[in-house]
Amino acid sequence: MGKDKTKWYTSWFDTKYYHILYKDRGYEEAEEFMRNLTSFLQLKKGSSILDLACGKGRHSVYLHQLGYKVTGVDLSPNSIQEAQKSEKEDLRFQVHDMCLPLTEKFDGVFNLFTSFGYFEDEEDNLRTIKAIKEELEPNGYGVIDFMNVHEVIKNLVPQNTQTIQGIDFHLERYVEDGFIYKDIQFTDKGEDFKFQEKVKAISLEQFKTYFEKAGLQIKNLFGDYHLNEFHLENSPRLILIFEHA
Repeated sequence: MGKDKTKWYTSWFDTKYYHILYKDRGYEEAEEFMRNLTSFLQLKKGSSILDLACGKGRHSVYLHQLGYKVTGVDLSPNSIQEAQKSEKEDLRFQVHDMCLPLTEKFDGVFNLFTSFGYFEDEEDNLRTIKAIKEELEPNGYGVIDFMNVHEVIKNLVPQNTQTIQGIDFHLERYVEDGFIYKDIQFTDKGEDFKFQEKVKAISLEQFKTYFEKAGLQIKNLFGDYHLNEFHLENSPRLILIFEHA
């Protein structure tokens, strides 16, 4: 387990091993999603976008290449330090807790690649959505790209091992108390490591409750990065688009 059991992500996301394990995440797929999304939202070049929980900033960098003014924020100092190497005019990064609203307003706030539902306290999920609302310009768009928990749980692989850069990552997945867990164990240079990922299994109905409490309404639902219709049984993603009226 990480240093802080209530906030596992503060330790795991800050290690080099997190980035080793997930290094093969598809850049082409991510870029296609950003093209599809900004086109669908009809966001004009020069519009401002907040990339919420941006990690090392891969989505931010590409959004900037598409012609947008981008701010990326993340709780991980190491990730932000890495992202800041890509900074230039209209592309900046800072350490920030997404539960708290920035004072700046944006034309779009994007929370991508299941960067939501980490919190132990249920109220923090609602606080984050309320913060996104405060960060949006009038008629600005919020986007939460989450997993389709129904499909994920149905197809959960209980155990497997992935060998990356000579490290055997032993992964165990299970569902408990409304959360999806992934236990990660490995040995590197004679030292044993154990981390745990824990994400709330938030259904579409639960998201609708959050939005209602925040005074927001879901405008569009998509089930994958090609922006196909959402189907509960087999869509890999739950992509929610909402607007600040």
